Amino acid sequence: MKALFTQKLQRKSRGFTLIELLVVLAILTLLAGLVGPKVLSQLGGAKSKTAGVQIADLQKALDIYKLDVGRYPTTEEGLEALAKQPGNVRGWNGPYLTGGVPSDPWGNPYRYGYANGKVELLSLGSDGQPGGEGEAADIRNAQ
Repeated sequence: MKALFTQKLQRKSRGFTLIELLVVLAILTLLAGLVGPKVLSQLGGAKSKTAGVQIADLQKALDIYKLDVGRYPTTEEGLEALAKQPGNVRGWNGPYLTGGVPSDPWGNPYRYGYANGKVELLSLGSDGQPGGEGEAADIRNAQ
């Protein structure tokens, strides 16, 4: 009797059949096909949101710079004026950014311009080219 029980136990503990493994792989493939694109689209949107947050932070630093100096940095001075004092500026009380001027989430520098009393901060998106859609769209400050 004991030998019969041991024999049945050995047969049951041999592992999974090929059919069972194929069914599990098919289910995992279907799940990856359904969930994968949604997760990847969220990752892309995160970079655009990060750029928007960084632009808002840069705008706040520029506003504090203006309170101290009385004006925004010129286009020539650029965003570097937030990290290092330009030679001819009085009232500078920085640095206004810790760690220097950040790059956008795609590794490109933010574009800065000041003209007619308006500040423009811009990231060109994932493609680094003006215009575009989705992740490649330009991201600007609200001014």
